[in-house]
Amino acid sequence: MRSFNIHEAKTQLSRLVEQAANGEPFIIARAGKPLVKVVALEAATTPRRIGFMAGQIDVPDDDTMGGDEIERRFTERT
Repeated sequence: MRSFNIHEAKTQLSRLVEQAANGEPFIIARAGKPLVKVVALEAATTPRRIGFMAGQIDVPDDDTMGGDEIERRFTERT
């Protein structure tokens, strides 16, 4: 794993962060002594809430909900 002093890390930060995000962690050191290790975060996954509204919404079997009103609004002349 590569090590960079603080000044060098500041100068190349964008490139180093991109490399860390792609799986190449690095160490930042001060006066040759390691201080921190920079590694990519694991992608945060939010759990899908499938069915969280189950039983709270009724969808009628007749799928023309408001069809007459919609047709009237599109064919109505102003």
